[in-house]
Amino acid sequence: MDIFEKNDKRTHYCGTVTKELIGKRVCVLGWAQKQRDLGSLIFIDLRDRSGIVQLAFDENTDRKIFDDAFTVRAEFVLCAKGVVRERATVNKNIPTGDVEIAVDEFKILGKAQTPPFEIVENSDVKADLRLKHRYLDLRRPDMQRNIIARSKIVNLTRNYFNENGFIDIETPNLIRPTPEGARDYLVPSRVHNGKFYALPQSPQIYKQLLMYSGFDRYIQIARCFRDEDLRADRQPEFTQIDMEISFTDEDEIIAINEGYIKYLFDNFMNKELTVPFERITWRDAMDRFGSDKPDMRFGFELKDLSDIVKNTEFKVFAGAIANGGSVRAINVKGGAKFSRKEIDSLTEVAKTYKAKGMAWLKMVNGEISSSYAKFLADGENKAINEKMELCDGDLLLIIADKNKIVYDSLGALRCECAKRLGLLNPNEFKFVWVTEFPLFEYSEEDGRYYAMHHPFTAPMDEDYEFIDTDPGRVRARAYDIVLNGTELGGGSIRIHTTEMQEHMFSILGIGKEDANEKFGFLLEAFKYGVPPHGGLAFGLDRLVTLLLGLEDIRDVIAFPKVQNASELMSKCPSFANPDDLKELGIAVINTEEE
Repeated sequence: MDIFEKNDKRTHYCGTVTKELIGKRVCVLGWAQKQRDLGSLIFIDLRDRSGIVQLAFDENTDRKIFDDAFTVRAEFVLCAKGVVRERATVNKNIPTGDVEIAVDEFKILGKAQTPPFEIVENSDVKADLRLKHRYLDLRRPDMQRNIIARSKIVNLTRNYFNENGFIDIETPNLIRPTPEGARDYLVPSRVHNGKFYALPQSPQIYKQLLMYSGFDRYIQIARCFRDEDLRADRQPEFTQIDMEISFTDEDEIIAINEGYIKYLFDNFMNKELTVPFERITWRDAMDRFGSDKPDMRFGFELKDLSDIVKNTEFKVFAGAIANGGSVRAINVKGGAKFSRKEIDSLTEVAKTYKAKGMAWLKMVNGEISSSYAKFLADGENKAINEKMELCDGDLLLIIADKNKIVYDSLGALRCECAKRLGLLNPNEFKFVWVTEFPLFEYSEEDGRYYAMHHPFTAPMDEDYEFIDTDPGRVRARAYDIVLNGTELGGGSIRIHTTEMQEHMFSILGIGKEDANEKFGFLLEAFKYGVPPHGGLAFGLDRLVTLLLGLEDIRDVIAFPKVQNASELMSKCPSFANPDDLKELGIAVINTEEE
């Protein structure tokens, strides 16, 4: 194995060796993609993050160099120098396919065993194996493009907010535990025995304190941590594009962030976006789409049939309404071509959202078939068909249940039907702002109200009078930005008076003593003049995933965790050294069943 020397520095990346360099001498470094031995000729495809270039060894090559090239296998680390020349056989599949390097100096800098999978684009290797050998997975060209694209988006983000007067400020990663909706990751303190730091679920309190400090406009690419059960689009540690503004309102925050999205599309996507984006209220989103993160690329909007069937003899419909629920439906245009088996599978989709069942009707060539029509009066059937604007080729899907179940089920069904009908164009980007969320959500299980966003969100002025008498009626000055059915980010205007903040805590069942224990430093700061302020945070991982047209956020994170919050490569989490635990004053109790 050769030693890497001072004069072995690269002159060009592999992917930049093109026809313009013919006749010039270059030095390239990277990994062997493959070696082809043709007897008197040897070709090696050399790969780095920019692409691949062909190295050529022939009868004019020094014998030792030729023999060394013969020993090269996939993933050997190489240094090659030589003159760029035209290739005899052009490879139109790569940018460097017109040229090759006639090697006259050559070093094997590192040898490699046969890797557990081939380092190629769009590998179909199982995810667990890729994640176990993530350092190899990250060598793949598509993964390298993803991570480089993420870096570009981060740089563009900093550029945009810097140009708009924002100050980049870091907030602590070791903070006081505060309730923010998920479990904290706790970090024991050696110096303060028995006490713990928490890793931040978000920089929420600190960015508000920065507004109290007079910085006016804050931005941070912030690392956040939440100890919660994972889904496909969640990680225990993630990154936010976090911003906050003083002396502001919803319109200004929305305008600034629309400008940011447009800036990304102009400079990263090379696509033009029209702003402002559509805005709909939370109530409208739920009633029309069954979701507070609606996919706006297609129709199939919900319609309420409750008034039509409230007095029907069909107990499934009438019973849902009598129990305080509703009967709602969607019209899946073109869905009549679904077979009975496919419709049954849609029923199973609804059941995963706790629906007891799904009623349906379809019209094909003027003929109607239905699971429910025979149970309704002719007038009821006619009224439903008219309200749903039934036409030939349509499929009506109806859910009768509690409102939450109805919304969740039909919201999922409209997306599932759109997917099956091929209506989800990944190159179509439909943004929408969802505004006026409820300030509180009620837990039947606990018999109390919780903050839908967080306890620092301001109520709408016109609803504040109902905060004690009818908390469920109070709307928040909160807003989410949604792209193609995915929540990209959310924020709110914050409470900025002591009286309102204490009132909010009392509604949430947080007494004065408890509030002082958990948020005393924030409440203390309220005494010294707090400006009106608000902000928003984007999920960077989701944003990058959507802009790249990917489905899994793990493909844009260098070293992600799997669903049980472990990392397969380093095998973390791991057991701590007993001496370290003793120094921290911690004893571990095994809670797993034997």
